[in-house]
Amino acid sequence: MGTSRNVERRTILKAAGATAATLGLATTTGCGGDGGASADGTVTIRYAWWGAEDRAQRINKTIALFEKKYPKIKVKTDFQPYTDFWKKFNTQASGGNPPDVFQNAIGFLRKYDAKNVLLDLSEQVEAGNLSMDGFRAGLEKFGELDGKLLGVPVGSNSMALVIDKGVYTRAGVTPEQGWTWDDYHAALEKIRDKTGRAGDTGPYNVMYLYDLVLRQNGKAFFTEDALGFTEADLTDWWTKAEQRVKEGLYADQKKVIQIKPKSAVSGEIAGGEFTWDNFTVRYTAEGKSEYGLAPIPTTDGKKTGQYLGSLMLSASKRTEHPKEVAQFINFMVHDPEVAKIMGYDRGVPATQAQYDAFKPTDPVNKAIAAYEESLVEAGVLEPITPHPNGADICESAFLRIGEELGLGKRSVDDAVKQFFTESKTALTG
Repeated sequence: MGTSRNVERRTILKAAGATAATLGLATTTGCGGDGGASADGTVTIRYAWWGAEDRAQRINKTIALFEKKYPKIKVKTDFQPYTDFWKKFNTQASGGNPPDVFQNAIGFLRKYDAKNVLLDLSEQVEAGNLSMDGFRAGLEKFGELDGKLLGVPVGSNSMALVIDKGVYTRAGVTPEQGWTWDDYHAALEKIRDKTGRAGDTGPYNVMYLYDLVLRQNGKAFFTEDALGFTEADLTDWWTKAEQRVKEGLYADQKKVIQIKPKSAVSGEIAGGEFTWDNFTVRYTAEGKSEYGLAPIPTTDGKKTGQYLGSLMLSASKRTEHPKEVAQFINFMVHDPEVAKIMGYDRGVPATQAQYDAFKPTDPVNKAIAAYEESLVEAGVLEPITPHPNGADICESAFLRIGEELGLGKRSVDDAVKQFFTESKTALTG
């Protein structure tokens, strides 16, 4: 979801595995095609997403199924690493030639709606080409903005605390739903004292975690058109983060940077870190320990501020084939066979039909499913707060400036002022 530290890490890991052949595919199939119909009535739509070879292989299999069911619709594909995807997409959108359908995220809805890029899919729902029934936990509302349907969720995830189970066991810490931040920081002290390891990677620049903390306290990272917190709020957040590094509760950020793209948890620098639940698979691939998902700490023992986030499929307002695009999206979010192919690659399937179709057998994905079920059962999920036009730039700034602070390149006061200066420009520009 966005350009957070964890998204960046997963993108790097996946991109590193891309073969030359894969990159060639991205180059040769990405653009081209006029989107028109052939003599026999066959139409071609362009579909773009971010990711690397493993996701591409899965998606190409789902496209083969789609084209078999809809032989008059052909799909041209294009995929890039996360940052490259948005650079290319922005160029295409500015030139009036965006792909017909593409992977999207919440931070970009207002931005590209304001630029008149996104198709309102509501008409296709009314026409019966796209169904918004059968979504899990209110996800059908995730892509709605100002009365328009600008994105359809393909999977869900939520923030979680990923822990090294061995470290937590040696420290005698058992995380439980409803534990408070005081409980959490007391646990970090035990981890430090009993294992010699920092308890947390350090949440300097994890925008989505800070959003949860703000939501727990009646605020949010964003309002509809601005930041939802003050300079004093951020000063307090970053001051406490600095202090906890000095106390050995959070990891030394220089060490965290040195082992990238490997995480500080799998690299045995920290006992846990906050990330999206569906990223858990990376820790098992990188590390030697056993990893698990723990609940988000709270301010009052009840409110976590959590919501289900999601990648989405959006459509171009310029597409010549809105019906076919809607049919494509409908297939990708409802067809059970698609879920069996994609698994949890883009999060837990958003619709109940796909959720039921794919039952993970490996411990990691089973834990992800159980975690999200526990959130629903606990009743802690809330609607996501709005992301204004420019949110993606704010997120990037939070990531970068927070890292500079952690590395000692900025003071807290300087970091706060710089972030608010850049954010003001992004949100009013």
